[in-house]
Amino acid sequence: MAQVVFDHVSKMFDAFTAVDDLNIEVRDGEFLVLVGPSGCGKSTALRCLAGLEEISSGRILIGERDVTWLDPKDRDIAMVFQNYALYPHMSVRDNMGFALKLRKMAKADINRRVEEVAAILDIAHLLDRKPRALSGGQRQRVALGRAIVREPQCFLMDEPLSNLDAKLRVQTRAEIIKLQKRLNVTTVYVTHDQVEAMTMGDRIAVMDKGRLQQLDTPQHLYDFPANRFVATFIGSPSMNIFRAAVARDANTGVVRIAADEFGVAIPAQRAERLAHWYGKEVLIGVRPEHIEVREYAEDVRDDNTVTAMIELVEPLGSETLLHLRGPAGETIVARVDPRARLTVGTTVDVTVRTEHIHAFDPDTELALTSEVANAAELAAVA
Repeated sequence: MAQVVFDHVSKMFDAFTAVDDLNIEVRDGEFLVLVGPSGCGKSTALRCLAGLEEISSGRILIGERDVTWLDPKDRDIAMVFQNYALYPHMSVRDNMGFALKLRKMAKADINRRVEEVAAILDIAHLLDRKPRALSGGQRQRVALGRAIVREPQCFLMDEPLSNLDAKLRVQTRAEIIKLQKRLNVTTVYVTHDQVEAMTMGDRIAVMDKGRLQQLDTPQHLYDFPANRFVATFIGSPSMNIFRAAVARDANTGVVRIAADEFGVAIPAQRAERLAHWYGKEVLIGVRPEHIEVREYAEDVRDDNTVTAMIELVEPLGSETLLHLRGPAGETIVARVDPRARLTVGTTVDVTVRTEHIHAFDPDTELALTSEVANAAELAAVA
């Protein structure tokens, strides 16, 4: 086991910056997920850690060793690739034990370790098969086994579940989590799937355009995003974003934000953070589950309610997503109870749960009303 450190790491490809001044400390035994859209630099960062790409500046440490310029074989890491990378002419047993064979380990010791790991992964009955005789899920287990038998200081996983079907992905990610907790090996895992990131990571590093946007626990990322990008990337469906003006009532002291005909009063603890924005425009964000939808009733309306029309209904079994057209033509997505009998074309009342509302600077897109765990990390993004 070992701590992993990206110390001001940058990677340039000619004039293009793939990774820009990345600073991350992965704790000993931690499962850290690097997540972001395609091209954000997450896989390049992982390849730099593995030694498959030379960095342009900065340092990489594994344990207390500076491995920045070491060859991959000298870094004491094991990598699991997206395409499994198994030797097709070798049996499962030989694939799993190949790295140990290169180390000149005794054949009996290799067989013992391979069989121990195969038992853990429930692939002992596959040891004499070739990769072509295995399913995708079985091949992925073999790739995991090949990494485990090496007993490295760090596991690196580059989108290892992307070639599996939806059901097998869910099953395999649960197995990887349990396996990592059992082995307690520091793991850096790359994915573009934010649901995968939320369910697997002890902490998540969200990246965009080569830069770290926020590093935090899954729940804190969801509840307190550092900026608009994190707010809209983490969570499915994405957070609703509207432009709105901030105003403070001189008589009551109530702070309101209004977008066209849609106005909501802000709770006091969040309103305090908008004190410098009175009379100005901000971006407000509301997650779909924090929007309540009920049948239109003119006599039970309140200040935080607006009328909208249902344009699309997405029944998902355990929940239903409603796509609504607001008074100014804006799209609003709400998550509602699947038993709600709402149909396309119906006019409904939409109410925002204001205790969960977010606000962002329209220029920098940094959060105005959220609590960010590490102010230094947020300042680095600004």
